[in-house]
Amino acid sequence: MIERSLSSLPPVLAGPILRHTTFDRLTLWLVGSSSLTLRMRLYQETSNEPWFDRVLTGKDVIRVRFGTSACLHLIDLKLDDAFPSSTRIGYDLGVSVSVSNAPDDHQESWIADWAPHLCMPGTNRPDFVIKDRVDRLMHGSCRRPHSSAADGLVRADELLLETQGDSGKRPALMMMTGDQIYADDVAGPTLRAIHKLIDCLGLYDELLTGSVVSDSKELRDNPDTYFHREKLLPDVQSNEALTERFFGGARKPVFTTANAQNHLISLSEVMAMYLLVWSPVCWRLIDQEQPALPLEDANTYQSQHVVIDGFVAGLSRASRAMAHIPNYMIFDDHDVTDDWNLSALWEETTYEHPFSRRIVGNALIAYLLCQGWGNNPDAFGDILPAIQALSESAGDGAVFDQSRQNALIDDLLQFQNWHYSLNTSPRIVVLDSRTRRWRSELNRARPSGLMDWEALTEFQQDIIDQKAVIVVSPAPMFGVKLIESIQSAFTFFGKPLVVDAENWMAHRGAASVLLNIFRHSRTPENFVILSGDVHYSFAYDVRLRHRPDRPRIWQITSSGIKNEFPHTLLEWLDRMNRWLYAPWSPLNWFTKRRRMRVTPRIPKGREAGERLWNNAGIGLVELDGEGAPISIEQLNSGSGGTRFSQPERYQ
Repeated sequence: MIERSLSSLPPVLAGPILRHTTFDRLTLWLVGSSSLTLRMRLYQETSNEPWFDRVLTGKDVIRVRFGTSACLHLIDLKLDDAFPSSTRIGYDLGVSVSVSNAPDDHQESWIADWAPHLCMPGTNRPDFVIKDRVDRLMHGSCRRPHSSAADGLVRADELLLETQGDSGKRPALMMMTGDQIYADDVAGPTLRAIHKLIDCLGLYDELLTGSVVSDSKELRDNPDTYFHREKLLPDVQSNEALTERFFGGARKPVFTTANAQNHLISLSEVMAMYLLVWSPVCWRLIDQEQPALPLEDANTYQSQHVVIDGFVAGLSRASRAMAHIPNYMIFDDHDVTDDWNLSALWEETTYEHPFSRRIVGNALIAYLLCQGWGNNPDAFGDILPAIQALSESAGDGAVFDQSRQNALIDDLLQFQNWHYSLNTSPRIVVLDSRTRRWRSELNRARPSGLMDWEALTEFQQDIIDQKAVIVVSPAPMFGVKLIESIQSAFTFFGKPLVVDAENWMAHRGAASVLLNIFRHSRTPENFVILSGDVHYSFAYDVRLRHRPDRPRIWQITSSGIKNEFPHTLLEWLDRMNRWLYAPWSPLNWFTKRRRMRVTPRIPKGREAGERLWNNAGIGLVELDGEGAPISIEQLNSGSGGTRFSQPERYQ
């Protein structure tokens, strides 16, 4: 496809997405087809007269061009006058567009003009609410476009639509707890759309080292680019481990990655992926012509195409939800690659090879720009100049400077501020369980602890003396014991990659420090732990056996937004877990959590005794003034859902 002229492209390609928002700060993510002049207007409740109206300056907007017709706008508006509490605040962005060939003949178009799908019925602009405390929140993880499940973000939009007339019922925020994209598990039609969008917008190319293709354009044109990317590594013995890591497909009896052969590689591919999972606009710019494929791949492509069409049909509502509520995010492995940083051996194998190092690095650059910055803009002030320098290095040739790209990736692989905290009530602490790992000193192949001693110590200092805290841990701190035992068994026999052998109890040192944090005398009275990762939902009440009244801990897991566990397999695992780890079972005393009493909540609507809820959707938690949950729900992505009932002993 030939790159489109700028005049034929819409001014805004994706967004705005509402990100970090406080009483005196408004952060938005937006991608334009050019560097845009933007005017911000803010409105109170239903007033049509803005109380804030001005053109945004260089102090308010960071612009990062990543293609001839693609420019990221990171909007960070700091206000002199605070937003009112629990009041609908409307916001609008005016984009200056040319109406003729005259250089000064411009007019402003607004969100209702260039993104009417972001407006609720009867309105002409998105709005948001800031609350004094976090009384309700939505949360979820694992949004896989080609899953047969419906999209939980559409259900989130339905909830926001239901509460549009009552600011008090609207959730305070939405927390996405990992796998917002699947860089390692991409459907054929999605990869084709990515390539079409790269050509349409002229996204910048890059040179590649350690592959049989020399650059990202040659990658797109290679006959093995669809379903056979494992062939792009040179066929030498030293690459066998990398072929399995990135392109072989995870041969796992519990968790499967069936489309690893379409693993995203270049920065332009990952950036295009974000545009396509967050915006319906970009899908309208491309055709869906199927590439030439062998018969088996063509059949797979066609079956996936039907599912992707359904995903695209819901994008208008998904993007509307993200425009109406502050969104916070943290990565898990699929945002980068499956089993990312699983072990010291994994890291050594991956980061010593230039091609795999680039794959991980490109995913991190895109994560910073599309997810990380919006959580905590202040954390990235020192590294953004290097990203802008990389952008400018593309020049007229539209190819990134390789040395700048490698240097930026080196910096990101050493970066230690992906985690963040929110000064809300209660305080929210979001953990990075991927890049600061407790590596095994005895066996490099053993799974690393999810956080090392230093990171866990910082976590403890962040929560000490708080009355209540919401902790976001992508992997559940208190998971299903049987599944954790299966993971432990495979690790014992030297096969941690056969299952997802990543849980908080898998590493003795990390597990011990974590459990001691809960036992500390100055630890918060109320812990709400929000997690995802596992592709099913559950809620546990957790107490210390020797001190049952304090702290009170709730493990609340919502997964996935658009993904589900194999249903029959989960039913058997749930049933066997109840048999083997019943409260009276002696097996409980062989677990690291034997000093904790873990009581599952029962999801309403399940068969007797079942604890795990296996439906895609979005989690909804309601908290009382002390930061304790008074309602835990999982809203199914289609309709219906469940409420996790409080255990009888605590009623």
